[in-house]
Amino acid sequence: MPPDGQGRTRSLPLKGLTVLALEQAVAAPYCTSRLADAGARVIKIERPEGDFARGYDAAVNGLASYFVWLNRGKESLVADIKDRGDAALLHRILETTDVFVQNLAPGAAARAGFGSAELRRRHPRLITVDITGYGTGHSYADMKAYDLLVQAESGLAGITGHPAGPGRVGVSVCDVACGMDAHAAVLEALIARGITGEGAALEVSLFSGAADWMNVPLLYYEGTGRTPERLGLAHPSISPYGAYRTADESLVLISIQNEREWASFCDRVLGEPDLARAEGYGSNNARVANRAAVDGRIGQVIGLLTRDEAAARLKAAGTAYGFVNTLADLATHPALVRTEVETPAGTARIVAPPVLVDGEVRPLGPVPAVGEHSARIREEFGAAIV
Repeated sequence: MPPDGQGRTRSLPLKGLTVLALEQAVAAPYCTSRLADAGARVIKIERPEGDFARGYDAAVNGLASYFVWLNRGKESLVADIKDRGDAALLHRILETTDVFVQNLAPGAAARAGFGSAELRRRHPRLITVDITGYGTGHSYADMKAYDLLVQAESGLAGITGHPAGPGRVGVSVCDVACGMDAHAAVLEALIARGITGEGAALEVSLFSGAADWMNVPLLYYEGTGRTPERLGLAHPSISPYGAYRTADESLVLISIQNEREWASFCDRVLGEPDLARAEGYGSNNARVANRAAVDGRIGQVIGLLTRDEAAARLKAAGTAYGFVNTLADLATHPALVRTEVETPAGTARIVAPPVLVDGEVRPLGPVPAVGEHSARIREEFGAAIV
């Protein structure tokens, strides 16, 4: 590890940068939370009642789980962009701002004088980020867009779920994908600005992020004329690759990727070494066509084993496997890394950001109360304290 202080400085590469965020809900706060984690000063503009994500639930000591997760390390400023005095304050902040992020309803920021084109004209080094539901310039531009709606519109829900019908991905995956895309684009723009001195106008939508992730099923459909089947916890083009119930009611997912693994599985898990070469079992294509029989054969054997017994056999065979865990299982998972954030309601333990820096989890800043920093920010930028 570097000497004390040097490592912390290196792990906060955005220290000294200011981000002004006219944000709510999930996608934009995801992006700015990562910028805050890396040391940027993030000033979050909120209504007097706060970001509506503050009211999604009360699971974290009375606070909303989404808000606690996505708003650590930010400063909260209550301001009304339609108020002339508050708008003037925000424009003064923008004079020293590096990144401006907004995900208001389409056109709302521009109508209030915070459109990207105008801000970029006034501040050439500024990086603006407009996050929308469906993008601009077409019939969907004004559509309200929430995560599940976009899962449906992008086709994601259509290929997710059980043969009986479409399903929802159990987390706000379109919001998160959009936030990740925005974060990556901001970092690229900061690098480019360091070379050219010029900022950039960035646009990203929930739909575009989800559609990007849909490349493989879309290309498969256009190339074959077939839609990937909904198979629940199974793979449409690999067999065996699915879930089987153990004697003690656990579900174990088994994945075979090649014929060498299949032969070892037949020998050491099923106890039938000759099955690997039998008709209907001797290749992946044959097994996919014979899926019901393959799954039935495996299910009979796995159904006689406990979770621990199944794990022992699969490990001995070198078979890739994993259990379909509950949230209670996740909470005690050996690979799970947790960290703490301070909130107005006390300390919360959240899942740590996925990237380690110099082998450690970055310390995270506290979650702000609504308007917690309003007085200080107004004083700093010369506005009357209200």
